[in-house]
Amino acid sequence: MNQLNKEQMKAAIESILPHRSPFLFISRIISLEPGGKAVAEYDVPHDLPLFEGHFPQEPILPGVIILEMLAQAGALALLSLESMKGKVALLAGVESARFRRPVRPGETLRAVMTMGSMRRGVGRAEGAVYVGNSEAARAVIAFAVPH
Repeated sequence: MNQLNKEQMKAAIESILPHRSPFLFISRIISLEPGGKAVAEYDVPHDLPLFEGHFPQEPILPGVIILEMLAQAGALALLSLESMKGKVALLAGVESARFRRPVRPGETLRAVMTMGSMRRGVGRAEGAVYVGNSEAARAVIAFAVPH
């Protein structure tokens, strides 16, 4: 997928995920194993409007947005399955989360998300978000896929 230009990559992401701007936090798919694992990146823009309030003198990407980016990477893995095409994966819970470093405007996040078990439309996934080789966050999340 790395050979796609920016517009083609956006179209590929939007063909899997229901998210759209301004709430799409995936810029690129690095690798994708349907139903198994996804590695995706998000280029944190300098002009992201939420930096106006979080925090004006010291802009930091909110942890909930980092978790959302991780959840969207997991949704890429899940919703790329043929049986899940066109469905929506909802964040059902955060079982654990740890934030290790702040994320600043201009940095690129890389999410590595591995899907776990799924029963009756509810599942678990775990992963981590990196900036370069530095771990920024790690979480185990629960998700639900409505019928």
